This record gives sequence, structure tokens and C-alpha cells, in this order.
Amino acid sequence: MPKKYIITCTKGRDSRTYDSRPLTLPEAIEYYSYTLECGASWQHEKGNKKINRKPATIKGLLTNLNNSAANGWANQSYAAVEFID
Repeated sequence: MPKKYIITCTKGRDSRTYDSRPLTLPEAIEYYSYTLECGASWQHEKGNKKINRKPATIKGLLTNLNNSAANGWANQSYAAVEFID
């Protein structure tokens, strides 16, 4: 059985948090594909990070999500914890 993760997004000045449902890595990549696409669309600007839209690990996904948010300065960050049934 593949590992599942709960991804937490922290937004804004007041640090509101939003948790995803338990997702496998392929489901998480699909779920956050819009965020990755938006970050990739800004990667050509000077000083922005390159975005991998198909990361191989959960750590890679989180790095790319955080870089996507930084490229557009969305004032948000992502973290994940492993979901245990």
C-alpha cells in the first residue's frame, strides 16, 4: 500500500492553515498541479526558481510548491506529515 500524506498550507499574515485530505504522491501532484503550473509560468523571470512539475518524492513536491509560491510571492508555505491509518 502506498504512503499517504497530509499536506498543510500556511497562508497570510495571520498564519491560517489548510490541510489536504490524505493523498498519495501521484494524487498530491495532480491536486497541486495548478500551483505548480502557475509557479512554472513565472520561472523565466529574473531571480525566480525553476519548478519541476513532476517531482519523484514528497520532499521534491514540497520544495517545488514552496518555490512556486515564492515565484509569485503568495505569502504561503507548505509542509507534509505522513498519514497513518
